Amino acid sequence: QVQLVESGGGLVQAGDSLRLSCAASGRTFSRYYMGWFRQAPGKEREFVAAVNWSGRSTNYADSVKGRFIIFRENAKDTVYLQMSGLKPEDTAVYYCAAQSYYSSSASASAYDYWGQGTQVTVSS
Repeated sequence: QVQLVESGGGLVQAGDSLRLSCAASGRTFSRYYMGWFRQAPGKEREFVAAVNWSGRSTNYADSVKGRFIIFRENAKDTVYLQMSGLKPEDTAVYYCAAQSYYSSSASASAYDYWGQGTQVTVSS
């Protein structure tokens, strides 16, 4: 089992940048396929980005391609989401998730462990 704790959220203006962190504890972090999801008020949770165990393979939602970067530092048991060019529609609670055995990068149901979320609010 792995425990996930997100941090780095906040209130920013459109066009700003923000870096989210997700610190893992418990079992070996490098075993897990990691993802970021987000959920805006009144909307379903949606996929944002994912990275494989080595960090060499990534996947992004079309809405964030070219603006967000996911990367991990296995030595620090941490995965990051670097967000730039933020837009008001990026406002949501952002969740970190871990997948024990890879089946899908973009399906929330494929992930076994979730953090508590961190709020990102982008003002226009």
